[in-house]
Amino acid sequence: MRIAVAGSIATDILMTFPGRFKDQFLEEQMHKVSLSFLVDELVVHRGGVGANICYGMAQLGQPSLLVGSVGSDFADYGAALVAAGVDISHVRICDQVHTARFTCTTDLDANQIASFYTGAMAEAREIDLSAIHAATGGIDLVLIGADDPDGMLRHTALAKANGIDIAADPSQQLARMEGEQIRELIDGSAYLFSNEYESGLMAQKTGWSNEEILSRVGVRVTTHGGDGVVIENAAGTIAKIPAVPTPALVDPTGGGDAFRAGYLTGRAAGLDHEAAAQIGCTLATTVLETVGTQEYTLNRPAFLDRLASAYGADASTKAATTLNLN
Repeated sequence: MRIAVAGSIATDILMTFPGRFKDQFLEEQMHKVSLSFLVDELVVHRGGVGANICYGMAQLGQPSLLVGSVGSDFADYGAALVAAGVDISHVRICDQVHTARFTCTTDLDANQIASFYTGAMAEAREIDLSAIHAATGGIDLVLIGADDPDGMLRHTALAKANGIDIAADPSQQLARMEGEQIRELIDGSAYLFSNEYESGLMAQKTGWSNEEILSRVGVRVTTHGGDGVVIENAAGTIAKIPAVPTPALVDPTGGGDAFRAGYLTGRAAGLDHEAAAQIGCTLATTVLETVGTQEYTLNRPAFLDRLASAYGADASTKAATTLNLN
């Protein structure tokens, strides 16, 4: 199965302020705030949902095609993805702008001041999925993740026109998009991904009940954080998979992307929904115990041991054999 992942590609710049923001604000001056914080830590991470998912799939040995829009500053990031095994040959490079960038400063109370620069992501709408489909010999499934909203809608329309199965994953863009746009994104999709909160927001904005949404998609996959994953279709619940225990949680960012990477890898290899979700949950735990969404290198023996500990030896053996992880 040839899988394309269309979604954001971004750089995260994370800083730590060794104080408290609240101590710097003057109530009588709140109408004209002008502050500068001297930070004592700065880290730069590669991110973006599209790149995160492709990276996770590559760690499991699953080929994928990254579809997104980046700036002229993408060279080092792109080289790192290629080294990890990600196909970036159809990433669109925009010479006049920077790659999307998330800049965040966190204080001692875990309060955050952040900005997101859209940059090249806004030009994802210029990508022609039909041309990529033709150039690559055919895409079987495209995950359409959070990205430029117009780009997400165009990818959806072109995928339907070309008979490409869709995994709809609007996630962070649900808050920004109108109900009609969300209905267009998810209606007729082979898979629909969301977390529990997004599931409620989706129903509220579309005006569709959970039952109606299930009637319009093939399979719905809903993550519930520490309570695991529920997979269902119009006929009922397919599987409920508990999360893998995470005693050393370091950073919650990227866990959902890693789950999708593992789940799609399992499905591409022919595993059933339960086995695929078990792989996804185990990979998610690996990311949750790492700072940064692409800062890990999968230790396959340790991964299989953890899979066996959480779901049994048969689950580990099946994953190792099917995905050739030995």
